[in-house]
Amino acid sequence: MKRRKKVKTNTFKEFGTAVGVGLLAGLAGTIAITVSQSIEMKLTKREPSTAPADAVGKTLDIEPTEESKKPALAQKVHWTYGTGLGIARGLMSLAGLKGWPATLAHFTAVWGGSMIMLPKLELAPPVQERPPKTLLIEGLHHAIYAAVAGCVFDAIMEW
Repeated sequence: MKRRKKVKTNTFKEFGTAVGVGLLAGLAGTIAITVSQSIEMKLTKREPSTAPADAVGKTLDIEPTEESKKPALAQKVHWTYGTGLGIARGLMSLAGLKGWPATLAHFTAVWGGSMIMLPKLELAPPVQERPPKTLLIEGLHHAIYAAVAGCVFDAIMEW
């Protein structure tokens, strides 16, 4: 009779792996949403949003020294925030949530968070006042983010 090898768990290692892989997944998701938004802005002729810079300005009392630097600040916040949101995907795995259920939960948290946060900061109207087309476009962008982040997270963890 063979004895089973006792599997040793290392909580700090698991936590670090989840956070690190989550950051990589968040970066991949941010690349995907950036491409998605760029395509949509070309099609709809929409200008880039300054909401990320405005949100940081309101929450951390940070303002660019010149108005012309606001788009650059918005981009830095967009990339930092999107990459950091990948950590949530990693933490979900520690809680036992994996695969498409985790991706759906991540999508709900990310898009739901923006639908609550932006109106609270008076940077967007409440959800019920937004045009359905706008909500559809925003939802599509966030779904792309979550799907790519989830696929990358799962692929790395299974590798």
